[in-house]
Amino acid sequence: QVQLVESGGGLVQAGGSLRLSCAASGRTSSTYAMGWFRQAPGKERKFVASINWSSSEIYYTDSVKGRFTISRDNAKNTVYLQMNSLKPEDTAVYICAAGSSLNTAFDYWGQGTQVTVSS
Repeated sequence: QVQLVESGGGLVQAGGSLRLSCAASGRTSSTYAMGWFRQAPGKERKFVASINWSSSEIYYTDSVKGRFTISRDNAKNTVYLQMNSLKPEDTAVYICAAGSSLNTAFDYWGQGTQVTVSS
């Protein structure tokens, strides 16, 4: 089992920045792939970004390209999401995920951290 704990969410004005962290514990050998998803109120969960173990494969959804950066520190078993130029439409619960491959569904999910962007 893998436990994922997110932190770093909060309230920020449009144009501001936040850095989310997700710390993994437990069977960290199952965290080859890690990612971030987000879920706005009343909407389905959507993919934001993902990264493999060596950081050689990184993917973003189109709406965050150029504004968000995913990274990881394997020594700390932590993945980060740097979010710049935030927009009100980025408001959501941001959820960390982990799995054995970028090509399959993620196996483990965190509880999420709230990000609210005011206009």
